[in-house]
Amino acid sequence: MIIAQISDTHIMAKSSDKAEALNRAENLRQCIADIRQQEVDVVVHTGDTVHNGLAEEYAHLREILSELDVPFFLIPGNRDQHALLRSAFKNLSYLPLDNEFLHYVVEDFPIRLVALDSVEAGERKGVFCAKRIAWLENTLVQEPEKSTVLLIHHPPFDISDYYLKGYRHSKDTEDLRILVSRHPQVKGLLCGHVHFFHHEHWAGTIATTMPSVALDLRKGTSGPIDTKPSYLLHFTSEEGHLVTHHRVSTH
Repeated sequence: MIIAQISDTHIMAKSSDKAEALNRAENLRQCIADIRQQEVDVVVHTGDTVHNGLAEEYAHLREILSELDVPFFLIPGNRDQHALLRSAFKNLSYLPLDNEFLHYVVEDFPIRLVALDSVEAGERKGVFCAKRIAWLENTLVQEPEKSTVLLIHHPPFDISDYYLKGYRHSKDTEDLRILVSRHPQVKGLLCGHVHFFHHEHWAGTIATTMPSVALDLRKGTSGPIDTKPSYLLHFTSEEGHLVTHHRVSTH
């Protein structure tokens, strides 16, 4: 199974006259064109899908994502508005229509995808409250033998000099780490939010963040990754682990 990951596209309204609006849409289109040339099974978007959480931005995002020819799965970031995201993508049956959180599980593939909503209105930091932890615990115990990948917008750990404790709630993230460490079927954690690539061992699994698809928002990159749209490809090993490649779009 091959998973393509995109993140932090920060799409703006199609009518916007800002240069970054046009550029971000084109960055995403180039990634999608390249993804279509790969043998990808699914695409995951790890949040901050749009920039201002506006209906017209979601309409633009939906138009661009319609070019994908494989299933795609979205999770919200702190820039997203739950109600408008739900409304724009109401055709996607995996998105809960009336739950407090946009958690969901995808069971249709060799790898189980578990999306955990870390967003709270008015809060930039990731939130992993008792309700969220309980949902994830209940979800993981249901399939202890099936290789699983978690999708969460906010990384629950420090990264470099940029993403430190001021960007997260220490107790929340420790509760999440303890929970995940009890479930060895979790083979990977895919995150966004920090706008650059990072790969580390966390809670007994491998956690990965990816650069923003939007070139103007990228941090900590060099070489072709600075100047060309890129995304991540996660390949499943025989043991269910993920092997990650950073793919620079050729389109």
